[in-house]
Amino acid sequence: MKKTLGTMMVAAAVVLLTATFGFAEFAATGAANFPYFQLGLLIVGGLLLIQLKRRFTKIYMTEAVGAFALYTVLMALVTNPVIELVKTIVT
Repeated sequence: MKKTLGTMMVAAAVVLLTATFGFAEFAATGAANFPYFQLGLLIVGGLLLIQLKRRFTKIYMTEAVGAFALYTVLMALVTNPVIELVKTIVT
């Protein structure tokens, strides 16, 4: 039961972080320039992390959620609005 509960908590965190990423990118870019590729990679990474959590019992829930949060930040950093912002700051 504890294993299932931990996996469900990680899955909920993955869904919430992915939804937050989608909402923030939609608000920043609009529908025309939405980063679908990054969103797809984020979903695939979340599914992979959930499978790893389910298979290996030694992975703590907080480690899995933290790893996915860092992965979400990494995906957000390589989107077009952030890159354009860095270009304007540097020049």
